[in-house]
Amino acid sequence: MDYTVPEKNIEDVQRELVQMFNRYDNWKDRYKLLIDMGKKLQDMPEEYKTEANRIHGCQSQVWLHTEEHDGRLFFQGMSDAAIVSGLVAMLLRVYNGRTPEEILKAPLDFLKEMGLLQHLSPNRANGLYHMIKRIQKEAKEALIRQIKAKQQTH
Repeated sequence: MDYTVPEKNIEDVQRELVQMFNRYDNWKDRYKLLIDMGKKLQDMPEEYKTEANRIHGCQSQVWLHTEEHDGRLFFQGMSDAAIVSGLVAMLLRVYNGRTPEEILKAPLDFLKEMGLLQHLSPNRANGLYHMIKRIQKEAKEALIRQIKAKQQTH
């Protein structure tokens, strides 16, 4: 797992994604961009492809592995479907290496600004929703652990 801390804040990364996608008027080109992003995902080790890491609510197979390191959350994900892999890559670009607070405070407006929600099939949109919910759940659990750990040291 790569524990690189992002240089840019979440809002800047979201803005960059919106600009990248909105360069293309044609949705065929935007889907190609998503697929290309998905192809750049790190290979996920087989031991992370567990039932606990599987995202339920997605039509395709999707796994998301989370590790906490120095108070930040690091994700590794993959899917067996090309466009969904791109959605995973997009979310990892936004949320990987962030603190739980950053993840929980991050607005989701960028998805609407990209036009993504209107152009995904209902099944893919549902899968995207479940991926975001899992990332937020991991962030909430990490935040609770961090608060408890601080309380124990005081």
